[in-house]
Amino acid sequence: MAIQNLKKTLVFEYIQIILGAALVGLAFNIFLLPSRIAAGGISGISTILYELYQFNPAYVQLFINIPLLILGVIVAGKDFSMKTLVGTISVPTVIWLTADIDLHIENPLLAAIYGGIMIGVGLGIVYRGNGSTGGTALIAQLVKKFTGLSSGFSQLLVDGLVVVTSALVFDFELALYALMAIYVTSKVIDFVQLQTSPTKLVLIITDKEEEVQAIITNEINRGSTKIKTMGGYSNQEKTMILCVVEQSEAVYFKKLLQAQEPTSFVIFLNASEILGRGFSRAQFDEEDLK
Repeated sequence: MAIQNLKKTLVFEYIQIILGAALVGLAFNIFLLPSRIAAGGISGISTILYELYQFNPAYVQLFINIPLLILGVIVAGKDFSMKTLVGTISVPTVIWLTADIDLHIENPLLAAIYGGIMIGVGLGIVYRGNGSTGGTALIAQLVKKFTGLSSGFSQLLVDGLVVVTSALVFDFELALYALMAIYVTSKVIDFVQLQTSPTKLVLIITDKEEEVQAIITNEINRGSTKIKTMGGYSNQEKTMILCVVEQSEAVYFKKLLQAQEPTSFVIFLNASEILGRGFSRAQFDEEDLK
């Protein structure tokens, strides 16, 4: 059973990598290339070379990525991964297969926003599958190895160089749109990779822990964690109760607390990702039935 589950997991991860890479390739053909937006990376380089010499972007990305992958394994000591290879090959393959798609989207603002969103979603899915699409991340690794710079700063230098080059080849305005696309992509990647959802972490500081816990258990059917605390002003012992709820539940929970326990001190915080058994209602109820 464990082996079957592992195989299913690996298959699902490869499906994620291929699906994410397909979105990246489509975003390039639909939004970035027609609008001449070189939003960093190998895709940006291929956009510039297409503008200057009409080189096929799919071939450019493939011919640059494969040597980079090999160089990264040899020089930087990067562990070779079939997932990285699949992601690296999938993007230019999709670009080649969808080269004839033309939706006539040439507005650079729309291209930067929607192209950035689509690429961010694609890369986020690839990363969730523990894969990679190669590209300038490998160049950044080499820069980091030989210069001692941080990974983030190395990546910024490499992508920044591509954007500066695009400003010279196209114009400064398109370079600004490229920066916008890079920013949107980075935010969407975080959103997808972290599974950011409208969940709230609720911190309740109260001296009526039984009443509050009864509301959490009976009214919204969630679990909680209790921590003994000491009031800084009153020097009296209180209880801090931690609870994670969905957005819709948070609104209802707030009304219940205001009505039934108005003296409790309550803080609602955004929770980007929740791990562990018991958060989803199905898992929670299923465990109770055992």
